[in-house]
Amino acid sequence: MNTINETNFQFPNLKSVYKGKVREVYNINDELLVMIATDRLSAFDVIMPRQIPFKGQILNQIATKMMNETADIVPNWLIATPDENVAIGHLCSPFKVEMVIRGYLSGHAAREYKAGKRMLCGVKMPDGMKENDKFSPEISGPMITPSTKADNGEHDEDISREDILAKGIVAEEDYLILEDYTRKLFQRGTEIAAKRGLILVDTKYEFGKTKDGKIVLIDEIHTPDSSRYFYADGYQERQNRGEAQKQLSKEFVRQWLIENGFQGKDGQQIPEMSDEKIIEISNRYIELYEQITGDHFVKADTLNVLGRIEKNVMDFLSK
Repeated sequence: MNTINETNFQFPNLKSVYKGKVREVYNINDELLVMIATDRLSAFDVIMPRQIPFKGQILNQIATKMMNETADIVPNWLIATPDENVAIGHLCSPFKVEMVIRGYLSGHAAREYKAGKRMLCGVKMPDGMKENDKFSPEISGPMITPSTKADNGEHDEDISREDILAKGIVAEEDYLILEDYTRKLFQRGTEIAAKRGLILVDTKYEFGKTKDGKIVLIDEIHTPDSSRYFYADGYQERQNRGEAQKQLSKEFVRQWLIENGFQGKDGQQIPEMSDEKIIEISNRYIELYEQITGDHFVKADTLNVLGRIEKNVMDFLSK
């Protein structure tokens, strides 16, 4: 299967290209951004050597659907999706923070908690919690635990609201809007997930400012790369028995890497991914798509995937 590792398009009026871990973003005339979701797989802030078939399409289509389902409460950057792997939207200047919000003690928060920490990004976590317990709304939940937006090759770092404001990373009046939008999106995401028998455990949002100073949601939203989901059915029973939760997220990739001695630390080798492992991961992503959206996944034609993308983007730009 043809996968997308990298792109090198020469679109008309191209000003610059930014290549992130998974997405490649083309600046058209300082007005539009053409965002291409590749099939690259990133874990622990490291890009894996092999790509996952249909992963880019899956992330792009979930994010598009979720942007459309939240546009009534939070404005976003999106204008059109002319191709299964492409989103086109307004050029924005991004805020240098990722707004992470957690409804449950899972993932990074659980690892910090297990290490004895009770403060995460300046927010207190109560004593006596078990991994995957829900943060009680009366005490601290859902918790906003921001991280810095790292440059290529560097790790995102936890940061508190106080530090963000003290260092002038985001102005206070803007940060209050980011927090408000984050809570509204998480609430809507929780409601969407519940209709599909899922629990939205934690997620991250990124925001930017348009040329006219409007704060909008950018990048992806509620995808398995940016979010963690549990199956709602049996959640409480599994918690009561101290069992691992059935989850939908990229965590299965991280767990496989951890089991094979890799957590992105210096000197660690990325384990080899066999063809079987690649297909297994691709199938898991398709399962995630269908569970999260409630739609059947239709594989795009990948015979000449780069040619397809180029034609569809050029057709859009010519209009």
